[in-house]
Amino acid sequence: MSAAIIVTGADLAQQALDLLSGYEIVYAGKTPTEEDLVALCQRHDPVAIIVRYGKVGAAVMDAAPSLKVISKHGSGTDTIDKVAAQARGIEVVAAVGANAAAVAEQALALLLACAKSVVALDARMHAGHWDKATHKSLELCGRTVGLVGLGAIGLRFARMADAFGMRVIGFDPFASNLPAWVQSVDLETLWRESDAVSLHCPLTDGNRGMLNADTLAQCKRGVIVVNTARGGLIDEAALLAAVRSGQVMAAGLDSFAVEPMAAGHPFQGEKNFILSPHIGGVTSDAYVNMGVGAAKNLLEVLGRSPAATAAA
Repeated sequence: MSAAIIVTGADLAQQALDLLSGYEIVYAGKTPTEEDLVALCQRHDPVAIIVRYGKVGAAVMDAAPSLKVISKHGSGTDTIDKVAAQARGIEVVAAVGANAAAVAEQALALLLACAKSVVALDARMHAGHWDKATHKSLELCGRTVGLVGLGAIGLRFARMADAFGMRVIGFDPFASNLPAWVQSVDLETLWRESDAVSLHCPLTDGNRGMLNADTLAQCKRGVIVVNTARGGLIDEAALLAAVRSGQVMAAGLDSFAVEPMAAGHPFQGEKNFILSPHIGGVTSDAYVNMGVGAAKNLLEVLGRSPAATAAA
């Protein structure tokens, strides 16, 4: 019998499946709960889990005694209990950079939509209005964008912003050998000097709610906020208040503290909020790249595990 790999989703790119042809692939569905994953692990005892949706914690790991590796279908591993995995000798790997182009492009789209009032003008046009004489958009050329996080996504976005003629500043304590078009600054400088702030860092206990009432108050009045990283980086109540007061001109958000967003969320129906359902990394190309990356990463770990290799 082939060793099993559980995918916390309903599908995987064919190119990834081709790489995993020696394994039994078990799909958990589009919205797997912890109970679903525990039950699947107890039934199939997987050697690997590919994480697309849902969370993988200690209970799931304990239900899979043969588990050697948890591989993220993407770059963010905050939905995996890495402390529990380390305690159990389970490796956690991520397809870093596999969706960098897709997410960076989404961040740029949100920035442009905010600066150019794309959504509001579209609605006005469809309603029969012609606001040429009264509307003025914001020109990005010559303005400063501050990036929190200078990994694969942040640096790709930085290159695009530089091409727009923007000054690019960034904060990332782990980044080195930055390109000439990115100036490294501390967070206080970033808040103070940015005309737009774009978040590109992982969510940790140390940076949860980093964009809050205090830090938003340090920003220029009329700053634009873009988040294609993790919703937990932002204090949502503080951002709502800042947008309503005009301290933040507009917010372009692709991720939220609780997902999926429930009906009645305070952002819904608010002007100057442009929202997308965490689809920054969801393109046909990124889907393949992330699947292949996740498959290659777990195979590399299993290749170092004699027991898993024998089971396969």
